[in-house]
Amino acid sequence: MRGLTAVPSYVVMQPTTLCNLDCAYCYLPLRAVDRRMPVEVAQAVAASVNPWAAEARFSVVWHGGEPLAAGREQLAALMAPFGPEVEHHVQTNATLIDDAWCEFFVTHRMRVSVSVDGPRERNTERVTRSGRPAYDRIVRGVAALRRHGLPFSALAVVNDPAPGRAAELYDYCLDLGCEVLGVNIEETEGVNTRDNAHDPALVTGFWAELVAAWRRQPRIHLREVEWSLRYAAAVLDDTADDLLPRRLDPIPTIAYDGSVVVLSPELAGFTDPRYGDFSSGNVLRTPLHTILEEATERTAWVGEFLTGVEACRSSCPYFGFCGGGHAANRYFELGRFDGTETEHCRNSKIRLLEGVLEHARNHQPSGT
Repeated sequence: MRGLTAVPSYVVMQPTTLCNLDCAYCYLPLRAVDRRMPVEVAQAVAASVNPWAAEARFSVVWHGGEPLAAGREQLAALMAPFGPEVEHHVQTNATLIDDAWCEFFVTHRMRVSVSVDGPRERNTERVTRSGRPAYDRIVRGVAALRRHGLPFSALAVVNDPAPGRAAELYDYCLDLGCEVLGVNIEETEGVNTRDNAHDPALVTGFWAELVAAWRRQPRIHLREVEWSLRYAAAVLDDTADDLLPRRLDPIPTIAYDGSVVVLSPELAGFTDPRYGDFSSGNVLRTPLHTILEEATERTAWVGEFLTGVEACRSSCPYFGFCGGGHAANRYFELGRFDGTETEHCRNSKIRLLEGVLEHARNHQPSGT
C-alpha cells in the first residue's frame, strides 16, 4: 500500500453545510450556516465520475450538514448530472424524512443511512437548534422509511462503552428494522474537542459484547465486526496481505464550493497556518480526475500523512487490519499527520479486533 490511487471507489458530496440539529459531538464547523452547492460543482464532479462508473461500481455519498436540508428540488438538480450507473447514498439524521422524501428516494434509487444512537436515553446529545430533543422526529422519519418498505442502514455514535451498552444498541437496532449497523466510538475531531480516551478493558468488552449480541441473532450486518472477522479469516488462511489495497482510496470530499479534500471528509471546512485549507484543488478550476492524480504532489499534508502510514507499518502489529489509520484523527488528536497511534486507533481498531478475538476465545467449543 503505497500512495493514493487515482480512481476512488466513491466520492462524498456536501449539498449544504447546514444541519437542522446541533448534536454535542458533531465535528462540522459550518453546520449553522446554509451554504449550498451550485449545480456547476455537481456537473464538474460528474464529468469525472461518470466514466469511472461506466467501468466499475461507483457511489456518490451525499453528506452534510444535513443533506436533506438542501431540499428535494436542489438535491435532485445536483444528482441530475450523474449517469444511471452511479449509486447514490445519503447519510441523514432522518428528522426531515416524510412520505415525499421516501418517494424521492424511490425515484432516485437512493440508499439511506440514518444516524441514531440507540434508545431515547442514548440520544440526549442529538438536539435541535433550540436545544430540544430530536429523538421523536428521528423515529418518525424511520417509520416513514418502513411504511414505504425502504431498506436502510443505521450509524450510531457511542460515547459511553460501558457494560450492557452494546447489547442494548444491537437489540434496539433489531427492533428499529435496519439492515446494516455501523458503530463509531465518539472521536475527538473538528469542533468536537471532548476527550475520547476510555478504559481499554471497557472498550474491548464493548466490542466483545456486540459480537455476542450479534451471534445470538445475526439478522443485521455489523460493519466493524464483519471487517474484523474478514481479517481474522484472512490471517488464518495466510492471505491477510491481500486485504489492504496496493494504494489508498483518496475518498475525495467535494465541499459545497467545489474544493476537494482527500482522505478525510472531517478536514473539509478547516484551515491551519501550516496546511492551509487542506484542499487539493477545486473542481470549478481543475477536473476531479486531475486533482486526484496530482494530490500527493500538490498537497503537502498528504505526503506527511503517507510518512505516518509508513511509520505505522514499521511499528504497529495491527497495521494489517488498520492500514495506517485516518488522517483527520491524527491531525485533530496529535496536531500533525505523521504521528502514529491515536485514541481513535485504540478505540475503533485495536480494541475492536481484541474484542472480537476475546469473544472467540471465550466461546471456543469445549475440548479445543
